[in-house]
Amino acid sequence: MSESASPPIRRALISVSDKTGLLPFARFLVERGVHILSTFGSAHTLCEAGLAVTEVADYTGFPEMLDGRVKTLHPRIHGGLLGRRDNADHAAAMVAHGILPIDLLVVNLYPFEQTVAQTADVETCIEMIDIGGPALIRAPAKNHASVTVVVDPSDYPAVREAMAMMQPLPPGLPVRGVMCFRQS
Repeated sequence: MSESASPPIRRALISVSDKTGLLPFARFLVERGVHILSTFGSAHTLCEAGLAVTEVADYTGFPEMLDGRVKTLHPRIHGGLLGRRDNADHAAAMVAHGILPIDLLVVNLYPFEQTVAQTADVETCIEMIDIGGPALIRAPAKNHASVTVVVDPSDYPAVREAMAMMQPLPPGLPVRGVMCFRQS
């Protein structure tokens, strides 16, 4: 893969607590032939709207557990985000372990600050400490040439516009570089 172009977006992982604007964005992705993987809550929202989604638990073969604390912390998820498309050893390992490349990550974090501002209940606040979301966001920082990361629903229109204008997306577009680090 050259530095000037990246592969088209074929697979997206969606795991969002803030579902603002999610349905039109996900519809756009599905209309473009993007396969969507999603965690239970996001998948439920998308399925209710009639969109085809594969739940992360079905893809990984491992259920969400510990009251939702473990959802995406799995080698098939992180391997799909971290596996370099231009590295033959990575590609071989991905094939050997049934890991599919994930080209687009749509994730936002639990509303920890809002929760703390609204309640003094320590247990409620603890449950809003996000572990999987930050791990998801950090993984593509090592593979930013191949994975677009969107952490803010207000960026959905920019991603849609970039995808509508061209595919593949060049890594220099804001959706490849800048958005990846917005939540860093």
